[in-house]
Amino acid sequence: MGEAPGAQEDETGEPFVGRSGQLLDRVLEQAGLARAGVAVASVVKCRPPKNRTPYARETSMCSPWLDRQVQLIDPLVVVAMGTVAAQWAAGRSARIGELHGRFIPWRERLLMVTYHPSAALRFGPNGMPLAAMHEDFALVAARLAVERA
Repeated sequence: MGEAPGAQEDETGEPFVGRSGQLLDRVLEQAGLARAGVAVASVVKCRPPKNRTPYARETSMCSPWLDRQVQLIDPLVVVAMGTVAAQWAAGRSARIGELHGRFIPWRERLLMVTYHPSAALRFGPNGMPLAAMHEDFALVAARLAVERA
């Protein structure tokens, strides 16, 4: 679960197809998860003007659609990437640094909060957000492997 469509996502109608999506694909692959085997969505369904962070009211207005997506897909684990997704799932006071790295019971599922790929791009290949993403997705992959066994 990401924040909102960016320019390339807006053009194609597909989530995470730009640079952040390419990084997400690599992180998933390194964790042993195929992009084709996971559902990828955004909290806000329309690109905010000038690519700004979505306002709380926009998140609230889009929540019914996202809630329905989660209900239809019925995943064992939901990964909230970035502050907007973390706050959508875990409440307005959610902080990634405090929540990442552990599973949180959530709506009869598990929630993993992690950094958004765009943060990992900003901090670079040796930055903490990318390292945390790798750790968090490895935990998700391991949990899914146990559930599937």
